[in-house]
Amino acid sequence: MVATGFPAFDTTVDKTNRLLKEIEDAYGWPKERRKQSYAALRAVLHQLRDRLTVDEAVQFGAQLPMLVRGIYYDGWKPAETPVKMHSEEFYQRIRHDFPYAVQGDTEQLVHTVLEALQRHISEGEWDDLRGRMPADLATVIPA
Repeated sequence: MVATGFPAFDTTVDKTNRLLKEIEDAYGWPKERRKQSYAALRAVLHQLRDRLTVDEAVQFGAQLPMLVRGIYYDGWKPAETPVKMHSEEFYQRIRHDFPYAVQGDTEQLVHTVLEALQRHISEGEWDDLRGRMPADLATVIPA
């Protein structure tokens, strides 16, 4: 655990590191590839956020650990959401935002990141998230 001297910061750094480690573990990446797990998390969060309505994005964001919430909201333009996109465009946008080569395809990357996120979100909010997505994107969200 990181010791910043401020308990709320220590907790959020620890939760964020655990989330990133879950992504790394799923791919067998060493900690030295933390930039990749961060880039994957950021790319998926941003496209998910941009697809949701403002209210839905805020409700989902409220569930995230504080530091991850900052990543989620970074660069957000609420007036430009929701961005209507089908699943193929969703994957293309993530591929564009994720500059690393990865084993498997973009769908696997998204699935891995969302599975890690799911462990940090309440079951009710996760079900709401799936329910708010159009049918072809709802299948992207693990049950």
